[in-house]
Amino acid sequence: MEVIIKETPEQMARLGAELIAEVVRRKPKCVLGLATGSTPVSTYRELIRMHKNEGLDFSRATTFNLDEYVGLAHEHDQSYHFFMWENLFKQINVNPKNVHVPDGMAKDIPAFCRWYEEQIVKAGGIDLQLLGIGSNGHIAFNEPGSSLGSRTRVKTLDERTRADNARFFKSMNEVPKYAITMGIGTIMDARQLLLLASGAGKAEAIQKTCEGPITAMVPATIVQLHPKAVIVTDKAAAVKLTREYPAEPRVLVLQ
Repeated sequence: MEVIIKETPEQMARLGAELIAEVVRRKPKCVLGLATGSTPVSTYRELIRMHKNEGLDFSRATTFNLDEYVGLAHEHDQSYHFFMWENLFKQINVNPKNVHVPDGMAKDIPAFCRWYEEQIVKAGGIDLQLLGIGSNGHIAFNEPGSSLGSRTRVKTLDERTRADNARFFKSMNEVPKYAITMGIGTIMDARQLLLLASGAGKAEAIQKTCEGPITAMVPATIVQLHPKAVIVTDKAAAVKLTREYPAEPRVLVLQ
């Protein structure tokens, strides 16, 4: 596991985009695991810039998103389908047939979750999985206490997670209580992991993730066991770390 601390959120986002872009350039038919939330938005903007100004080509790439709220239609402005199309997919040349986001409106959600796992395998597995981190240490919607070997499934959202996300809804009552999420085992199957964290609100979770014991009560700590994981934070998110970490990666291209 490599930890890289940048001074600003903008620098963090640029490095995240550079690492993703290198995978796309090296393997045009790559499979990308993508995340939602406020942290990756700046990274997506940089990828859009690279596509428009530098010709970064997503036409052969396949994408799988980590999660989606149960009960929100694709057109709902807080659904992750809507988020991804507004913040990335509409502005790059990805083939819509190659885009996968969990379907929170599926009639048979357990069957859908099995199908989603099958599609990841059929695509050849995820080459690079982008991750954010919750203030309680969750990755995707794998809340504290989640099985470290879990697969794609429905999870009940932690009240802290719902409170963190309430700012995107009109009231707490509108925040969904359930979500479909890739499991921790599914995430760990990816060939490479890239976790981005920004802001002082993530500092405690980052400290536990990087320097604490591996525990299901802080699901993100599992990335310590991944052979090719990179964590990129800004200075604010790294404020509680006790060890010294570099400001630049050992190598730009994740091997």
